[in-house]
Amino acid sequence: MGYAVMLLIVFLCHEVSSISILPHKHQIISLLKFKQSFTIDTSAVIYNCPKPYPKTSSWNMSRDCCSWDGVVCDDITGHVIELDLGCSGLVGTIDSNSSLFQLSHLQRLDLSSNNFSNSQISPEFGKFSSLMHLDLSNSYFSGQIPSEISHLSKLHSLSLSGTGTGSLRLVAHDFKLLLQNLTQLRELDLTFINISSTIPLNFSSHLTTLDLGFAGLYGIIPENIFHLSNLEALYLENNDQLSGHFPKIKWNSSASLIVLDLLGVNFSDNLPEYIGYLTSLRYLYLQSCNLRGPIPESISNLTRIEHLFLHDNSLNGTIPSGVFSLPSLTYLILASNHFTGQLEDFKSNSLIWIHVGGNQLQGHLPNSIQNLVNLTKLGLSFNNFSGRVDVSFFSDLKQLYYLTLSYNNISLTNDNNVTLPESLTELELAACEVKELEFLRSANQLRQLDLSNNKIQGRIPDWAWSNWMSSLDTLNMSHNMLTSVDSIPLQSLYTIDLRSNLLQGSLPIPSNSTRYFFISHNNLTGEIPSSICNLTSLVMLDLATNSLRGEIPQCFGNITSLQVLDMRHNNLSGNIPTTFSNGSSLTSLNLHGNRLEGTIPPSLAHCKELQVLDLGDNHLIGTFPMWLGTLPNLKVISLRFNELHGPIRALRIENMFPELRIIDLSYNAFSGNLHSSLFQHLKAMRTSDPSMEASSYGRGRYYQDSIRVATKGFDREIVRILYLYTVIDLSSNKFDGQIPSIVGDLIAVRILNLSHNGLQGHIPQSFGDLSSVESLDLSRNQLSGEIPHQLASLTSLSFLNLSHNHLQGCIPQGPQSHTFERNSFEGNDGLRGFPVSRSCTDDRVLDTNDTVSGQLDDEESNSEFQSDFWKAALMGYGSGLCIGISIVYFMMSTGKPIWFARIIVKLEHKIMMRRRKKQRRQTNCRRRNNH
Repeated sequence: MGYAVMLLIVFLCHEVSSISILPHKHQIISLLKFKQSFTIDTSAVIYNCPKPYPKTSSWNMSRDCCSWDGVVCDDITGHVIELDLGCSGLVGTIDSNSSLFQLSHLQRLDLSSNNFSNSQISPEFGKFSSLMHLDLSNSYFSGQIPSEISHLSKLHSLSLSGTGTGSLRLVAHDFKLLLQNLTQLRELDLTFINISSTIPLNFSSHLTTLDLGFAGLYGIIPENIFHLSNLEALYLENNDQLSGHFPKIKWNSSASLIVLDLLGVNFSDNLPEYIGYLTSLRYLYLQSCNLRGPIPESISNLTRIEHLFLHDNSLNGTIPSGVFSLPSLTYLILASNHFTGQLEDFKSNSLIWIHVGGNQLQGHLPNSIQNLVNLTKLGLSFNNFSGRVDVSFFSDLKQLYYLTLSYNNISLTNDNNVTLPESLTELELAACEVKELEFLRSANQLRQLDLSNNKIQGRIPDWAWSNWMSSLDTLNMSHNMLTSVDSIPLQSLYTIDLRSNLLQGSLPIPSNSTRYFFISHNNLTGEIPSSICNLTSLVMLDLATNSLRGEIPQCFGNITSLQVLDMRHNNLSGNIPTTFSNGSSLTSLNLHGNRLEGTIPPSLAHCKELQVLDLGDNHLIGTFPMWLGTLPNLKVISLRFNELHGPIRALRIENMFPELRIIDLSYNAFSGNLHSSLFQHLKAMRTSDPSMEASSYGRGRYYQDSIRVATKGFDREIVRILYLYTVIDLSSNKFDGQIPSIVGDLIAVRILNLSHNGLQGHIPQSFGDLSSVESLDLSRNQLSGEIPHQLASLTSLSFLNLSHNHLQGCIPQGPQSHTFERNSFEGNDGLRGFPVSRSCTDDRVLDTNDTVSGQLDDEESNSEFQSDFWKAALMGYGSGLCIGISIVYFMMSTGKPIWFARIIVKLEHKIMMRRRKKQRRQTNCRRRNNH
């Protein structure tokens, strides 16, 4: 009996051993095949993987696969149930034939942070029926996520997040199906997946983490998301078309929610009082959410909050006192709102980052800031803080590396002769009444320094050169009183801004590392050395408003990195460089106000990125360079005040000047007709887009394009020209013929000036469609006919000049008519009506013997009053003596009753017509009676 039992035990052990050995053999082969399908690259930098570790390097036949790195087997069956190859430096593809899919018992699979850049996510992933955790994030998969992923009904955690390239897509139907079928999900991460859908209503009630950031979602956030009882983290950031409403009642997730990130979601709402009931909240990101109103007092209940980000909204009122007492708060970011009042004393020393810039805060800086020994960033710029602030105020903040105090009413002093902390790397003290730099002597780690708009005179001290040379890359000392350029550390600087000083001497040349060099509005003289063309990394160069002379070096056209070249208002002569080549990055070329000669070089046609071209106020000759119309991004052309001539004949090209918003050809000798073809392709002038006024463009941080235009009878310099102004100025040339009616289709035009030409014919009625026009000047032409009555409906029109033409008839009256002076219409002998001398009454009335001789005459106040008197008397005659006398008395007491006189003229007409009809009836009756 005992022997039989022993045999049975041996047999069973052998069978179990056979069962366990068999899967190991197959799995080893599958895993090694999988390994061989990849190369290893540990040098690549991959998101969330600073230093890849090649786990598969330990895989070989000499060891059981269950002991390999990243492999976990079931203790009983021996099946591989977990495979973790995240951040392993794998480079290759995973197709549907991959041996990976032979590991059918997998419960956890992590392939994150590798490089499968030529792979799509195979439908075979949907066959891992036991899978509970799947992580394919940040591995550069592309294409559409297969619907088979929704078959993984046991999944607890799913992360498919992309790398920010938008190469992974999930169609709306599959998104809905995925949420509907995966009822066991706890964690879902679809960040950077292009979903382009609304958010479905069905969510797993088990969800603890939902991450749908950067997914192209739109529509309204379903309120039930806020009521998921187990939710700990909700990320919906950067879905620009997504909007929402905060729940009106207490959130079901209030007891568990730790992270709420709704950055960029449009709420257009107040922060609800219920926000204070989210007592587990540690991270709150509601920046750029179009929030209004005050911060609720209940915010003081968030005693666990660490990050409070509410910047870039329209929040107002005072900052609740409870904010300054939150015990765990480390990041307080309230910048770019409308907060008023004072900063209270900070009660907690846990703060690491405070940014309240861009508000209307006032008063003195609270002394408690000096006690925040862990503070690394302090942003207070663009407020109304006031008083004297000594440098010693910040000397104990040894961790501080970012400090901005610019544009307040602060006067920075150094009465105690101390220095700022050595830890500072970014310092902005613009407009802080800084006079000397001694307090910066120990700041030898500075990378960015802004001392603009201060009172620094003379030279920069020599010690600054040696202290800053090794670290500083951005220096802004514009709008001071520096006189010497020799002591300025130009070497190794990435950005140099010395605009609006008193610098003298020749143009200094920075090092090859410089990309942004601004030294305009100084007193520099001499020629531009050709060595400046050695700056092969140069992006922006601003030399405007100096006294530089000589020729522009031809080699400028060869700097392909150059985007902005501004040399306006100097004494430069010679020709414009002719060497602009293919591959040029030039977006703005401004040579206005020099003594340049010759023709406009055709090589500019190679500058396909060009947006602004200002060559005005020079001595350029030749005809209009129509080839400029082929530049796809050109928005601004100014050739005013040159010696250009001849007709402008449009090329037979379908898409001419598609982006043009400003064209100024005034004060040249252009001639011939204005052909319709010149205007028919100006697409950017045909649509008025209010959203453009709030937009910005890349170079705005350092440089603002500007241009001088004639508007409302005056020359003025305007900035932000790329999207704020739409201008057509063809004045002071020799154009003739009729004005094309197609000009009226350019409804975005704000300034239209065709004055001082030889234009003939009628003013097009289509001008009544110019709904945005503010300044319209057609003066000193040969225009005839009547003024179109449609012009009276232009409510934006604030300046009108039709003088010195051959116009006639009645001046149309509308909402803006009373704002125009007589000189808007003078020199047109045939015009009548307000505000010229003769009234514009009905001709039939004026021809009758019953018309009163006292007409409205605006030339003299006495004759004006006399006319008004007679009209009132006439009303009295027609309406009764008492009424007439009352009207006369009223008009005498007002002093300038022109508006009232117009009403009377109409009444006069009606009265006279009634009298005439009555006389006809009486005459007819007598005739019948006589017969």
